Amino acid sequence: MELILLGPPGAGKGTQSKFLETRYGVAQISTGDMLRAEVKAGTPIGLEAKGIMDAGGLVSDDLIIRMIGERISRPDCAKGFILDGFPRTVPQAEALDRLLHETAVDLDAVIELKVDEAVLVERISGRFTCAKCGAGYHDTFRKPKKEGVCDTCGGTEFTRRPDDKAETVHARLDAYNVQTAPILPYYQAQGRLYSVDGMAEMDEVQAQIEAVLRKIGVTAA
Repeated sequence: MELILLGPPGAGKGTQSKFLETRYGVAQISTGDMLRAEVKAGTPIGLEAKGIMDAGGLVSDDLIIRMIGERISRPDCAKGFILDGFPRTVPQAEALDRLLHETAVDLDAVIELKVDEAVLVERISGRFTCAKCGAGYHDTFRKPKKEGVCDTCGGTEFTRRPDDKAETVHARLDAYNVQTAPILPYYQAQGRLYSVDGMAEMDEVQAQIEAVLRKIGVTAA
């Protein structure tokens, strides 16, 4: 199974990728995590990327594609892989197509997690966690049973991620709509694009994704 999951920040791509990784025995590939791992391991590609980033530059599409090419050749990708959040632009999608063609890998599907952006902003900007144990809460959807006290450990200090602020989430969504949304018609023209309701409960989103996979002939072992 070779799959791409697309959707704006906070749509649940990482959660669904992890589920698919476990259920289907394939590798989840997040390009951000992959890049950090390559840099930490000091691989030739990682050292090249580190040099660019240390100089204040952006890692090129070519370098990312080379990393993906090396990554999908590893044994844990023998049963397939899920690309989480990549490609992000049409040129990246075109470069990925060339890589997959060169390596004789056939992309099975591109699954879009469709979301209501106003609800998504509320969902993300309301998140906070216990500073002691990391338990997650929400201003509206999941408050502690006792205000100001963590249900799990009794801690009284909570934190919010800086990039969870409403204005930051809006900016990330704007960037997605400008840069990434145009690749949806690109994959639709190939007959590979499928959409699921990313606003549904987590289990329901999983069920919708598995229905798509069954439709294209992919089943869990």
